[in-house]
Amino acid sequence: MSAVQAIANALALRSPQREALDILSRVWEAAPLGRDANLESVLAAVQAVFPHVRSFDRDFPSLCFALATGVGKTRLMGAFIAWLYRERGIRNFFVIAPNLTIYDKLKTDFSPNTPKYVFEGIMEFAAHPPLIITGDNYEDGVALQRSTRHEESAQINIFNIAKITARDNKDSKLAKDDAGRTIPRMRRLNEYIGESYFSYLAGLDDLVVLMDESHRYRADAGLAAINDLKPLLGLELTATPQVERGAKQAEPFGNVIYNYPLAAALRDGFVKEPAVATRQNFQAENYSADGLERIKLEDGVRIHEHTKVELEIYARNNDVAVVKPFMLVVAQDTTHADELQRLLESTDFFEGQYAGKVITVHSKSKGSEGDDIVAKLLTVESPSNPVEIVVHVNMLKEGWDVTNLYTIVPLRAANSRTLVEQSIGRGLRLPYGRRTGVPAVDRLTIVSHDRFKDIVDHANDPDSVIRKQVVLGVDIPLEGKKAVTAPTTMDALLTGAVPTVTEGGEAKVLDLPPLPPSLAATAKKSPFSDFTGAEARVAAATLEVIRQYERLEGSHELQKPEIQKEIARKVSTILPPVQGSLLPEKVNTLDVVEKTTRLYQELSIDIPRIVVVPAGEVVTTWQPFTLDLSAVRLQPVALEILIQHLHDQGQRYLLETGFALAEEKYPENYIVRGLMQYVPYDENPELWRDLARQMVHHLRSYLDSEDAVVNVLQYHQKPLVDLVYSQMRNHRVQKAARYEAHVTKGFTTLKQGSYTIDGDVRDFRISLPEGQRSQIRSMLFDTFTKCLFTVQKFDSDPERRFAVILENDPDVLKWCRPNKSDLRIYYSHEEQYEPDFVVETTDCKYLCEPKRADQIATDEVQAKASAAITWCQHATEHAQKYGGKPWRYLLVAHDRIQENMTLKGLEG
Repeated sequence: MSAVQAIANALALRSPQREALDILSRVWEAAPLGRDANLESVLAAVQAVFPHVRSFDRDFPSLCFALATGVGKTRLMGAFIAWLYRERGIRNFFVIAPNLTIYDKLKTDFSPNTPKYVFEGIMEFAAHPPLIITGDNYEDGVALQRSTRHEESAQINIFNIAKITARDNKDSKLAKDDAGRTIPRMRRLNEYIGESYFSYLAGLDDLVVLMDESHRYRADAGLAAINDLKPLLGLELTATPQVERGAKQAEPFGNVIYNYPLAAALRDGFVKEPAVATRQNFQAENYSADGLERIKLEDGVRIHEHTKVELEIYARNNDVAVVKPFMLVVAQDTTHADELQRLLESTDFFEGQYAGKVITVHSKSKGSEGDDIVAKLLTVESPSNPVEIVVHVNMLKEGWDVTNLYTIVPLRAANSRTLVEQSIGRGLRLPYGRRTGVPAVDRLTIVSHDRFKDIVDHANDPDSVIRKQVVLGVDIPLEGKKAVTAPTTMDALLTGAVPTVTEGGEAKVLDLPPLPPSLAATAKKSPFSDFTGAEARVAAATLEVIRQYERLEGSHELQKPEIQKEIARKVSTILPPVQGSLLPEKVNTLDVVEKTTRLYQELSIDIPRIVVVPAGEVVTTWQPFTLDLSAVRLQPVALEILIQHLHDQGQRYLLETGFALAEEKYPENYIVRGLMQYVPYDENPELWRDLARQMVHHLRSYLDSEDAVVNVLQYHQKPLVDLVYSQMRNHRVQKAARYEAHVTKGFTTLKQGSYTIDGDVRDFRISLPEGQRSQIRSMLFDTFTKCLFTVQKFDSDPERRFAVILENDPDVLKWCRPNKSDLRIYYSHEEQYEPDFVVETTDCKYLCEPKRADQIATDEVQAKASAAITWCQHATEHAQKYGGKPWRYLLVAHDRIQENMTLKGLEG
């Protein structure tokens, strides 16, 4: 395993982070880095591999890795340091923060035993923890500790940029430079080391500088100070790789070597989906400025409360921690911000429900009061923090990394571009680290009734950060990566399909022998060798029709005369006319169907689709309980609020119209009627009524009128009902007389594979040199004789060696690596297990899983094995009904996979 892959696995890096780390390793291999290296020579070496890098933008080699907010720049910094320490022996690092918020965050994230520790899982740093030197302790001589007590440790300096640029010009006694300016403290003589700490760092031969939010160090002072450090290498990280030159001008960095923009993060699901909200048929001109502001705040709160309920429903349904959302209000100035807080906490705003739940953050927040506000701001994700609304004058800057910001109400005058690009930056991070598929849980909403159209128009602009899709290709060359389409052996014989590779948007035939060995033996006895063109078209159409018969008990039923006649009829209807006639040559369709279905059985393995369901009498009982409604503070809706997604503009939502707006005689009936969509009313009508009464009682406890209660029940009926039902599920007791495994499909037709590779196709029997085994995932293999695909990929070298065993074993008839949808085996409520191999031998069928020996006993692997064994038991019961082969599960440690073994030998 390569160092890049090992570190990526240990730190669980996302794909863009892995790409960036791989690029660093390639730069180091290509460029002659060193303190005395010629800058032009280094740039030329980098450009030979990455021609899009125009310059270094500094007096030393410096490369920018541009990652969208929320993708994980801090973790990538940790990966960079770990790789440089492990592979290149670099011991000295200087990490620069642009402000105190990020500075404090970096100090925490680089400290062991913290929630986001950047080196968690890196064994070298577990044995020799890095020595962390900061702008708070560098004058205490801590830097000398490494030479006496931490000889093997890395030294990571974390400083705020102001520490190396700020000058105290008020103190006349301080040392001055030649221009009469006060020398920054870090450049003054340090008695512990006999020189300034800045000079000490500048004199290190292996100093690497990492610049967080590097767009903040392009001004003269910051640029000059970092240049003076004379580092071996600079690594810059930012989400905005450009320098602002006035209101309408931006100068792109010349040293961007990797760019993963917001559009890509949206596409890949690493961040929330941004959306803009208004009201249907809204006319801004009908409102005064104060009236418009009030309605935006009220609707922001409505969306906030709706989101709060949806988050609780999701958490309960998926047994995960409940996320407490908050709303951000952007004020015009400090006076406006204070006025907004008074309004939001007043009894005139939703009956004072947000009193004590609002904080205002601006430059005038000082002293103990300011400290308290900052403390609440930094812990706003905690369920114990009462804050639900944050009012801020300027958009909160970089480094405030929260995952629970869901609603933004901008009340500050700004153009649509600023509203979109600045607003979404602080709320993009996903609380669960991934998209959930629930729109309200995955969405960040900007409330902007008056700018709705402008924002949507800007989002549609090709230059918008939401739309721009540049990741690889123009900004980053593909560097030889190829997309390969691999047909099944059956497709190759019936339709003449061959593996193709896509390069530069053009599909080309992969350079393989005319007839892959996997087809050679079959081709000799294949009935297709003497087929006419028309017969070949019938055979290809037959294969398509076979996919419609997966519901049969097994593929053997394809040979039944009545099924053959059905298939022949369907084939005749789907064949396209050729030159005016359906089949210009005489073709015995039924004969071709018989030959094709027979060959299909030879070149496939019947994999059933199994679903376990209760059978016999099923008795459901419900236990009474008290609803948890602590998160419900939904507000009445005056008009329907429209939410428009900005990235996927086919997505529009109304908040929420409910199942129906028909008036009920009793308020409780809105809940009862909704529950009837999920469960029969007669199962426990007393409980349904009790739960409905609890909900109505709760709404009455904070709403000021019965009309408001009915409004909330009508417009928010669905989330309220969903919340009740999500809690009911934990109090349901269901007993069945027995459980049965139902087979919904007797066999599954294999589909072509799609892969990405870096190099050429290889003979799978040829052992890989040890240095290449870690790159096996980027390779493609052929020359199989029993595989059901023309070419194949492997995730590890033990898997490749396992394939050699299968090909050598005389009892093995055929095998394949199944696609994701071929097997449906669940080892937990939602997690699906995909075994690595499906094998058919002379007397049985196998699900096979080669696994690293030290992982065999882990809970996850054992849970998967248990689920696979149960699946095999049901599949065997199904096969016995028609005399089919039994199924077995084989979990084999990697160190037992030797080419002299057989499948039964591994099983024993």
